[in-house]
Amino acid sequence: PKGDNDDDDDDDDKSSQSKDPPPPVSFSTATAQALDTDGALTELAADHYQSFRNGATAGTTTPALRVLPPYAPTQRYVLLGWGREDASSSDVVAHKMGAAIATACHEAGGKVATCQVLFPTTVVEPSFFQHLSTAFYSALYRDNRFRSDVQTTAKHLTSVQLVVVPPSSDDSTDDAAVTTEAIRIGQIVARGCNLAKDIVNAPHNVLNSQSLADTARTIAAQSGCLECQIWGAAECEARGMGAYLGVARGSETEPQFIHLTYRPPGGDIKKTVGCVGKGLLFDTGGYNIKVAMMEKMKFDCGGAAAVLGAALAVGALQPPGVEVHFIVAACENMINAKAMVPSDVLTASNGKTIEVLNTDAEGRLTLADALVFADKECGCESIIELSTLTGACMISLGTQICGLWTDNDELAKSLSDISKATGDKSWRMPMAKEYADQLKSKIADLSNLGERFGGSITAALFLAEFVDKKKPFAHLDIAGPVWNEKTGATGFGAKLVTEWIRQQGE
Repeated sequence: PKGDNDDDDDDDDKSSQSKDPPPPVSFSTATAQALDTDGALTELAADHYQSFRNGATAGTTTPALRVLPPYAPTQRYVLLGWGREDASSSDVVAHKMGAAIATACHEAGGKVATCQVLFPTTVVEPSFFQHLSTAFYSALYRDNRFRSDVQTTAKHLTSVQLVVVPPSSDDSTDDAAVTTEAIRIGQIVARGCNLAKDIVNAPHNVLNSQSLADTARTIAAQSGCLECQIWGAAECEARGMGAYLGVARGSETEPQFIHLTYRPPGGDIKKTVGCVGKGLLFDTGGYNIKVAMMEKMKFDCGGAAAVLGAALAVGALQPPGVEVHFIVAACENMINAKAMVPSDVLTASNGKTIEVLNTDAEGRLTLADALVFADKECGCESIIELSTLTGACMISLGTQICGLWTDNDELAKSLSDISKATGDKSWRMPMAKEYADQLKSKIADLSNLGERFGGSITAALFLAEFVDKKKPFAHLDIAGPVWNEKTGATGFGAKLVTEWIRQQGE
């Protein structure tokens, strides 16, 4: 057995090993070698050898190295971790890289005017630069609408140059054009994502159902290719939208049923799809009033924010071959003498009656009529719906992953693949038909609430009652990832919806 002195000897050996000088560091490209002024980058790499020897974690950065060239402005050099070599072309790495570049530019104290990023030749896919661009512009987002002390990011930054060294092929001019287009697409997607953040971040005394409708009108007007139709209570009542109007009864503002339509230039339509977003601008819970998290209930419009953010991006990108209907039944769930109460029976626009067992299960009531509209009136061939629907989903999947419910395997695979590429993470959940009995009512066709356990599943089963069983339909519960406790709104879902739409016309 070892004695105390033996242990000390082992510690000394380990200490001696940890102080061994790292192996020599070299840069393999002429461009990088030219930048290695007096071996400064070599020394920086050697200083951080232990953490960077295997590429570190993708998006990891060294501290900035300041170099003072004669008669020239100060230059700052940062080494950017690429991660494992076998992951170098993944979209996940692209998201981390984009955010890291934005952070490095910002953390330089707002003094950086230009930035050049060198990439290895393994980066050849346009999708990499698209997702990097989206992450870069999203990371620069700051919401200063309600601040007296404006926070700026990378204040003096005018350009970021992305350089692949050496060029990936003889057709470097063509590669550059394709990459430039990918970066443009990424920037547009980021604009949609940032609009979604603006919508969710806005307090209710600034953003209600009427001002959200104004936002939709602005999106359409600026796009030049989106049609906008807004219905008030009278138009919705004429269409029998009793479930939606039942929720809206307690609000001081009139409900606004928002319908944006995109048709591709040229009119060649291969597929018609619907994107429905839950648009509760504030949710008190109604007479089943919330006892927790009410200060965050402005984020109950997260589904609507994702859909409208995607509408902005689609209007700018104008993808071919697909007609899209963006639908939001906007209102608030408030309390007054007219508000619905537990035990009310509402009639949806497809004729189904719903017994209200809990007024805080209101989102599914508004979505019921929105889904019927997408299915019956718009004739959508596939429908996806996003909503901050249940706390049960947050318990299951946490705050970074949304739940995905669908009976259609092809749609499930498509959305799962897109979620991996865009970084809007999802996980497929079961459409357990054996739970449907929980939605039976003693006096109506359905009740709006199941039992305590499996609540996110019964919510998905409820929504499926309002779409043709033969149509591909997916419900995404984004209650967890729509909000970040440190930074606020995340814009979750806008990227996923935009990319799904782009793929529908291919």
